[in-house]
Amino acid sequence: MSNRVFQNLVHQLRDATGRQIGVVDDSALVISCSDMGRIGETLAYGTALNSAIAPTPISGFTYQCFGGEYTVFVEGEDDSATLIAQMCTVTLNNAKQFHDQQFDRSEFVKNVLMDNVLPGDLYMRSRELKFDDEVERVVLLVRVNNHVETNAYSMVQSLFTVKDTDFVVNLNENDIAVVKEIRQKIVPKDLEKLARAISDYLGKELYTTPYVGIGTTVTSVKDLIRSFKEAQISLEVGKIFDHEKTIIRYEALGIARLIYQLPLTLCNMFLNEVFKKGSIDSLDMETNFTILRFFENNLNVSETSRKLFIHRNTLVYRLEKIKKLTGLDLREFDDAIVFKVALMVKKYLDERPQVY
Repeated sequence: MSNRVFQNLVHQLRDATGRQIGVVDDSALVISCSDMGRIGETLAYGTALNSAIAPTPISGFTYQCFGGEYTVFVEGEDDSATLIAQMCTVTLNNAKQFHDQQFDRSEFVKNVLMDNVLPGDLYMRSRELKFDDEVERVVLLVRVNNHVETNAYSMVQSLFTVKDTDFVVNLNENDIAVVKEIRQKIVPKDLEKLARAISDYLGKELYTTPYVGIGTTVTSVKDLIRSFKEAQISLEVGKIFDHEKTIIRYEALGIARLIYQLPLTLCNMFLNEVFKKGSIDSLDMETNFTILRFFENNLNVSETSRKLFIHRNTLVYRLEKIKKLTGLDLREFDDAIVFKVALMVKKYLDERPQVY
């Protein structure tokens, strides 16, 4: 049970009743109290407090156990203290049950994402935990690559404490999964804004650059693993083809996603067929920069030459040089597509040079 949940409640109960209120565990250790100076104190009455099923006055306080392992204490031995103790046990016990259920749900979601739940058990566990299987959800995968002392998981979790329909799962020291419920009016840009908010918050607090991959929306608990794997692919593909982006959505990966899923041997065959041997490596830095700008300006010679601050004929000369070296004329749409894909394939092979 999270002591933080108890601590928030005892402060609210103190404000409502004007009495000092606290909670001790089964070893008589004060774990939450409206008087924060008492937290960590061990009460002299020991484990005898666990038998206080009914409100029991002892030395100026009234005690009553709840949840099988906790005891609430309220300042005073009068009838009001008895009533407040009863009220507190109901309130705190409900909070404990809700927290335990939410924890069980989070563990269930984690096991689903890690593919540790048998297909036949999915729906049975969903019903047991009252986990709604008819709601649209999406998985966001937050990756903090740098080792930091602060717990990034707790920080992300703090952003989703209002709704019990969203789940934050700690996968390992670098990866945190957020399973977000999707409402009808949420669009992809809203998910990107959420991812940006998470990234900015962690970046500001941890002085690092988090990356967030966004999977596609799914409508069944069994498909959560698909959205999770898509978020993983988003991060991997983004690292290869567009490492400057920190927010990567699976649906926006385009052709890079297809290249990533191709066998490496097939990629090598494609390059060997498209280019003469060694021709793609013979392009110097200036030529590669020209190609990049030419693609960015939609194969427009005039616009590209203007952006590069060179004469139009100079650009035409460079394009002719590329055609001579590679056999592809970038001014022709079909050749440009082949060349663009080939550059991406080469970049992919450079990042993953092993051939299986």
